[in-house]
Amino acid sequence: MDYFEKRIDGETKYEGVIVNVRLDRAELHTGRVVKREVVEHPGGVTVLPIDEDGNCYLVSQFRYPFGRMLLEAPAGKLEKGENPLYSAERELSEETGFSADQLVYMGPNYTSPGISTEVLHIYLAFGLHAGESHPDEGEYLNVEKYPLRQLVEMVMRGEIEDGKTIIAVLKAEKYLQGKR
Repeated sequence: MDYFEKRIDGETKYEGVIVNVRLDRAELHTGRVVKREVVEHPGGVTVLPIDEDGNCYLVSQFRYPFGRMLLEAPAGKLEKGENPLYSAERELSEETGFSADQLVYMGPNYTSPGISTEVLHIYLAFGLHAGESHPDEGEYLNVEKYPLRQLVEMVMRGEIEDGKTIIAVLKAEKYLQGKR
């Protein structure tokens, strides 16, 4: 059965720097009308850089909503109309200083499909070349190196809590197992 919900109308309640928030009315398949809150987000990319020895490079940065540092795969938002591959190359360079010979697309991730339009495109980066990082203004982060095996263990112990990073690490593990 298809439980499609038809948007009747909506009103933007907040216009922000990155997101807008809408309150919609939608008709359910039963004919009942309900309210739906939607966070409009431009989407983004996540890149997990992996060197020839199986080490991954993550960033540790303060995340204001949680009031603490989180360990994450390098990531950033898409500019309007931007190709995700180009965004992945840019974010990799900005946050880690690396460029890569190969970026492997691992698919999309709907970060919070119950309320948000955000789609993150996940990439693995191989053939790394070191360079100088150049984070965005107001962005402060530390680059940290971990063996992929250790990251998988950290994910499974709940030590890595960021969803995009969990997905990238587990997809990287599965992808590399298939390459052996």
